[in-house]
Amino acid sequence: MIHFVGAGSGAKDLITVRGAKLLSEADVVIYAGTLVNPELLEYCPQAHVYDSADMTLEQIIDIMSEADHSGHMLVRLQTGDPSIYGAIREQMDALDELGIEYDLCPGVSACFGAASALNLEYTLPGVSQSLIITRMEGRTAVPESESIENLAAHHSSMAIYLSAHMTGELSRRLVAGGYDADTPAAIVYKATWPDEECHLCTVGTLEETAKEYGITRTALIIVGDAVHTSAYRRSVLYAADKNNHIH
Repeated sequence: MIHFVGAGSGAKDLITVRGAKLLSEADVVIYAGTLVNPELLEYCPQAHVYDSADMTLEQIIDIMSEADHSGHMLVRLQTGDPSIYGAIREQMDALDELGIEYDLCPGVSACFGAASALNLEYTLPGVSQSLIITRMEGRTAVPESESIENLAAHHSSMAIYLSAHMTGELSRRLVAGGYDADTPAAIVYKATWPDEECHLCTVGTLEETAKEYGITRTALIIVGDAVHTSAYRRSVLYAADKNNHIH
């Protein structure tokens, strides 16, 4: 059996209880090298561990197949939550072709780790009620309908992955899409890791801030008025007359 497990956003204790249990029972673990906190491997001292950082998809599937045929339980330890930029669909399709069973264990994605680091609520009444999770195109293309400019036009909260090395271009495209240059933003480096850094800035100063702190990777860009505002409405959930608001 193959278990895809979300490692969480970084901190060792932010893996789920289920994820930690699966690691403790695993015979084989394939983990995502530089993206997963190696402290998580302390949950599986009994396992044979592989680092997938320099492995191809075919090599990963070969290890999974060998483990399954040997009757061993294998954990594929993915960064954050496997469903977000985890490249798991291609792994699952390959396992389907081989008739190998698998399941998924969710994890805490980096955008939620970043929110905790900033004491941030993405969905403030009267400010933003949506969170867009996206990325700039790099080696992996992005559909034109999901370009930064098109998504920026919504003026919602945005969590932008895998783009810390392109902050200048990102800033220009966010402004072109409709954000004001003084829209609040933040760069969160290695959210919830021991060496986490949080830097508040604006859309217009993203590049300047990234250069100042030498951040080019392993960081999340958060954009939107929810990053820094006191002008929001109280939630109806806890209002004294909330029953009058239920339809």
